[in-house]
Amino acid sequence: MKREIRIDPVTRIEGHAKITIYLDEKGKVEDAHFHVPELRGFEAFCVGRTLWEMPSLTARICGICPISHILASAKAGDAVLAVRVPETATLLRRLMNLGQIVQSHALSFFYLSAPDLLLGWDSDPAARNVFGLWEKDPDLTRRAIRLRSFGQQIIERLGGKRIHPAWAVPGGVNQPLTSDDHHWIAENLPEAIDTIRFTLDLFKSSFVNTEMQGVLGEFPSLYMGLVAADGTWEHYSGGLRIVDQDGKILADQLDPAHYPDVIGEASEAWSYLKFPYYKPLGYPQGMYRVGPLGRINVCDRFGTPLADAELEEFRSHGSPSGRVLDYHYARLIEILAALERIERLLKDERILGTRIRAEAGINALEGVGVHEAPRGTLFHHYWVDEDGVIQRVNLIVSTGQNNLAMNRTVREIASAYIKGGSLSEGILNRVEGGIRAFDPCLSCSVHAVGRMPLELELLGPDGRVLDTVTRG
Repeated sequence: MKREIRIDPVTRIEGHAKITIYLDEKGKVEDAHFHVPELRGFEAFCVGRTLWEMPSLTARICGICPISHILASAKAGDAVLAVRVPETATLLRRLMNLGQIVQSHALSFFYLSAPDLLLGWDSDPAARNVFGLWEKDPDLTRRAIRLRSFGQQIIERLGGKRIHPAWAVPGGVNQPLTSDDHHWIAENLPEAIDTIRFTLDLFKSSFVNTEMQGVLGEFPSLYMGLVAADGTWEHYSGGLRIVDQDGKILADQLDPAHYPDVIGEASEAWSYLKFPYYKPLGYPQGMYRVGPLGRINVCDRFGTPLADAELEEFRSHGSPSGRVLDYHYARLIEILAALERIERLLKDERILGTRIRAEAGINALEGVGVHEAPRGTLFHHYWVDEDGVIQRVNLIVSTGQNNLAMNRTVREIASAYIKGGSLSEGILNRVEGGIRAFDPCLSCSVHAVGRMPLELELLGPDGRVLDTVTRG
């Protein structure tokens, strides 16, 4: 039997995906695959372009997180030029990345996930979106829009536009922060902080220790993220730290340029998305998670008072956390930490400096740029010739590093909810919710409003299709 279920107008996962669930002879879930059918060709068609084109070119990988690729690319360019980036340029890059974290996390939580949290998993799918959220709680929705806009405004005021600004370049940035823009950010910062503190209180009072815990599952894994030399949360520099499910540090202060020593990349015939893993444990045992939950599990502290207080409360529920729901919790705490970091940067007089770019030629034939994108650690690795023409590119994106964990999440949710070989729209939405917690970027374009074609197949032990649910 086949049937079709549609959610219109918003499906709230970016990109195209297919899920296949396999049953054993007893009708229980044996395995599940999260398929990503898009072919991401950036590593191939960047070859032959010049190093200086790469920030703007790779920014087109994504319309939601172009800043992440611009900054990682520029940092890879810094390594090839072998330059010392001016202090002001480093501060400005940090400021833009913090703005990106705020706007991207706000988009993920309020626009994509809050409809489930506030309206319910089994609510009318036609209204289970940001428009339905507006009907339910217009004040919260208005706050959410303004919070995301604040992050976008930081990007626009630094780079000239919100999406794909030609701003960060190898050696620094090409435009300083003006006094007027500095004043605007400082003036609007208190409202943003108030909004995220309000949202954290709402989240903790309404959603922690609810059905969400069971819906989104809990399982052990490794975790990875950047930390400063003293273990403080980092988003732009620092060394790699990897911890296990008990919080034991397996690797610390690893030079990100040496990531191939610890990160391998596997592939499967059923997905174009690569499967990075922790090499010492092999594939697939070396599953690890990155992003908000990864960073909050590997750091010792945030280094800012409000976020550190929230971190202490977060860890009172058990640390490190393997709960997929806690991606949302960690995402909100990171917004608060980012806003506190923005406040600190604005008080640094160097941020208004005008020495913002170091000039140099090609001084190395290989460079790695790493920083924390909203979705997790992002690697850009370039090989060039003596003229700076790209010979080879390797990109390890955040979503790929969560690939093994996303597949595990689908299996956990399917095992909990599929009974007797039948499916429903509510089950499909719970499966989506598990993926949504990771905030994956599955394609190179934005589908925040629109249909995401998702197909879920239920297969019996003989390979026969027992049921199919599709949307989009």
